Amino acid sequence: MISIEHKTETRRTARAQAIVKVAPDTMKRLKRNDLPKRDVLIVARTAGMMASKQTPGLLPDCHPLNLEMVDVRLETGKNQVRIESCVALTGKTGAEMEALTAVTIAALTVYDMLKPIDKKMEITSVKLLEKTGGKSDLAFKAPANFRAAVLVISDRASKGVYKDVSGLKIKNYLKSLGVKKISANLLPDETSLIISFLKTLCDQGVDLILTTGGTGLSPRDVTVEAAQKAIEREIPGVAETARAYGQRRTPYAMLSRGIAGQRGKSLIVTLPGSPKAVEEWLAALFPGLLHAFEVMNSRPGH
Repeated sequence: MISIEHKTETRRTARAQAIVKVAPDTMKRLKRNDLPKRDVLIVARTAGMMASKQTPGLLPDCHPLNLEMVDVRLETGKNQVRIESCVALTGKTGAEMEALTAVTIAALTVYDMLKPIDKKMEITSVKLLEKTGGKSDLAFKAPANFRAAVLVISDRASKGVYKDVSGLKIKNYLKSLGVKKISANLLPDETSLIISFLKTLCDQGVDLILTTGGTGLSPRDVTVEAAQKAIEREIPGVAETARAYGQRRTPYAMLSRGIAGQRGKSLIVTLPGSPKAVEEWLAALFPGLLHAFEVMNSRPGH
């Protein structure tokens, strides 16, 4: 199966349909329940709901999901039975295959129960009607003038002792979101220099400033203290979300002191220095974090 390790849990739904075409006389008998195998619609509905929960056992690449709701409905029309399913959950991956499996098995159940009296039935129009949730619902299109800055804060990296990796990961991730104007700088672990640099970037109108490094517990980790001096309004939920995300993957995530907040219309977020931790913070916060700019620039009462 494809890894969904870094996907974010969101509310997800999926709707699908299938249609079983039957002969006119078959439809009359179905409505009267005058059949060798009785209660076709009830049995098919039950079969569809049961099948949706068995999807990972049928399709090798499907992940096991904790489904929170499955509904299957069958409606009789002019010489056809229309089947629709709705599946919902809070998870890392969508449930479209569960919805499609539900209607497919329900349609096969109708076919199986009616085949003694109708040899020309046809199952058609098996398709996904709608899906919601996931990052597709949080799509961020960076405006042409959106500006971001990446600050790598490390004594050793700024002296060239080792090549920066985390800052490059952040920059490439922002590019994947459509951000085109990205500056990058290396700074030593010096409080006054970091404060001055953050304030200057905000004064220049940079929208998003992401730092990496200096959020740990060593004596030279001063990024958080510097950011606190630059930030005018802290946004606690940002770092809390990232730490909670990381804590499910490593018991050390709680040791990050990273913070986030506003200065004017700029957003400052301090990420850890570890490349692995940076990946986790980016996965936890984006693209949802960018909704902050819609709120910050909206009319009062948004």
